[in-house]
Amino acid sequence: MSANRPPLPPFTAETAMRKVRAAEDGWNGVDPAKVSLAYTEDSRWRNRSEIFSGREAIVAFLTRKWQAERDYRLIKELWAFHDARIAVRFAYEYHDASGAWFRAYGNENWEFDGHGLMRVRHASINDLPIAAGERLFHWDRSGPRPADHPGLTDLGL
Repeated sequence: MSANRPPLPPFTAETAMRKVRAAEDGWNGVDPAKVSLAYTEDSRWRNRSEIFSGREAIVAFLTRKWQAERDYRLIKELWAFHDARIAVRFAYEYHDASGAWFRAYGNENWEFDGHGLMRVRHASINDLPIAAGERLFHWDRSGPRPADHPGLTDLGL
């Protein structure tokens, strides 16, 4: 039996926003094993052109991702919600091994089980090369985005 991971569906505007921020904070921790615990054991993912399922595959995917996407910083924003589903838009910044910076823009569709674990995640993402001086996501890597750091709408994204 799965332990609950609040907030639980059906979502309200407030609980959907809390779920989105919790996901953002988790991903900004850049810990694949810890992040995978927010998903069901058999969670199904589509991320760009990769399709896979299960926590083990999630850990492997995120490990590869964060080895390639260095100094990763993510901001998510609630787009829509209904019952056990949430749609978000997001952007993240990172640099590759050569030091080239990118901002990735995307949308995700999430579906949760009754325990608040994500059982389905569909992500569509596009990368845009940016100059280091164009970066907008500036906070200490030791933790999540500070509460007073602007979100996507505030940054004009």
